[in-house]
Amino acid sequence: MTTVWPELPYAAWRDTQATLQLWTQVVGKVRVTLTPWLNHSWHATLYVTSRGLTTSPIPHGNRTFEIEFDFLAQQLVISVSDGGTRKIPLRPRTVADFYAEVMTALQLLNVPVTIKELPAEIPNAIRFSEDRQHDAYDSEYAQRFWKALVQIDRVFKHFRTGFIGKASPVHFFWGSFDLAVTRFSGRKAPRFTGKAPGLDAAVMQEAYSHEVSSAGFWPGGGGIDYAAFYSYAYPTPAQFKSHPVKVGAFNDSLGEFILPYDEVRTAADPDAMLLAFLQDTYSAAAATAGWNRNELECALGEPTAVRT
Repeated sequence: MTTVWPELPYAAWRDTQATLQLWTQVVGKVRVTLTPWLNHSWHATLYVTSRGLTTSPIPHGNRTFEIEFDFLAQQLVISVSDGGTRKIPLRPRTVADFYAEVMTALQLLNVPVTIKELPAEIPNAIRFSEDRQHDAYDSEYAQRFWKALVQIDRVFKHFRTGFIGKASPVHFFWGSFDLAVTRFSGRKAPRFTGKAPGLDAAVMQEAYSHEVSSAGFWPGGGGIDYAAFYSYAYPTPAQFKSHPVKVGAFNDSLGEFILPYDEVRTAADPDAMLLAFLQDTYSAAAATAGWNRNELECALGEPTAVRT
């Protein structure tokens, strides 16, 4: 299983991760600039594919185009609905050079766009066109990261089938650089007061406008120097942290449950361990916040099995 769930030591690819996060922000900002707003910023995210990460089709007049990080061929592919295509190699290069080449490619494909250059959710960020500090790219670790996302996306999607209330897609947030899936109780939440660099307060307030139980995967950073799964509730119920879970533990400094990726990838049954973490931490949120679970939950879905 360690080849299916690859090793992803944060220290070994920290610099590559920092560069890749900024590259995904360039691409993500193209999507968010042209796509009509969808609740909780769901219009901004990327999605895991069988080759990498994609924007999905982006509208541009009466055409669409799609941008995909292809970690098998190690190239960024821009495809337009009229047949136009441009490919940009993924190799060590500065963020400024990557940004310039992406913008030029879009211009040549007749799908020009102007984006806000300041990265989001990164302290002391540098404008894309001026960033010549971040230039590391190790293709092996970028591919390992994607291979991990393939497995995690698969399990997250299975977990999502056990809920008939409002739930997000499984999607990749390029600001925080994490794969996430969120369940909603259906109730409005108190006004969110948290802040993040490069994000308007209104964006954060809209994202957390309703009560949630959210789980996801970080490859490292954000307060922990290792890849890990997380699960939190907003607003946080008083008894949330003390609710029993089979795997993982509550991290007081982060205010959420954490399960190291290495524990999952080296387990005899990684899928079962990850599903247990997802289910138990969701149950902690739903039970301590008093969700109407009978109206929201269902058995996990199975192929071809229609719900009764």
